[in-house]
Amino acid sequence: MNAIPQQVLDRQLSALNAFTATQATLFSGFEKLVDLNLKVVKATLDEVALTSQQALAVKDPQEAAAFATSLVQPGAEKAMAYGKHVYDIVAGVQGDLAKLAEAQVAQGQQQLADAVEQLSKNAPTGSESAVALLKSSLATVNGAYESLTKATKQAVEAAESNMNAAANATFKAATDAAEAAGKVGRTARRAA
Repeated sequence: MNAIPQQVLDRQLSALNAFTATQATLFSGFEKLVDLNLKVVKATLDEVALTSQQALAVKDPQEAAAFATSLVQPGAEKAMAYGKHVYDIVAGVQGDLAKLAEAQVAQGQQQLADAVEQLSKNAPTGSESAVALLKSSLATVNGAYESLTKATKQAVEAAESNMNAAANATFKAATDAAEAAGKVGRTARRAA
C-alpha cells in the first residue's frame, strides 16, 4: 500500500525537477541572447563613432563613394555573424530541451514498463494473452517513438545544413556585391 503513494510522490518530484530544468535552460538561452545583444550594441556604438569620424574626413565624391563601398562588406559580415550567433544559441537551447524531453520520455517509458510488469505478476490466471498484447503494444509504441525521434533528428540536421548553405550563399552574394561596388567606385575615380 505504501508503494503507490511513494510512486506518486516520485513522479511529482520528477515533474518538478523537469520543470525546473526546463526553466533553467530557457533562462540560460535568454541570458545568452541578452549578452550577445549588449555586446552588439556596444560594438555598434563604438563603430558608429569611428565611422562618423572617418566620414568627416571625406573630401570629394569619389572618396565618399569608396568610403560607402568599404562599409558594405563588413556590415554584411557582421549581420551574418550575428545571425549565426543567434541561431547557435537557439539551436543549443532547442538541443538541451530535446535532451530533457527525451529523458522524461525514457523515464515515462520505464515507469510504464514497470507498471505492466507489475500488472503481469498480479494478473489473474487466464489473462496471459491480454498481458502479452499489452507488452506487445508497449514495444510497438516504443519502436514508433524511436523511429520518430530518429526522423526528427535527421530533419533537424538537414535543416541546419540548408541554413548553413543559405548563409554561405548570402555571404558570398554580399561579398560579390561589395567587390562589384568597389570596382565601380575605382572606375569612377579613374574617369574623374
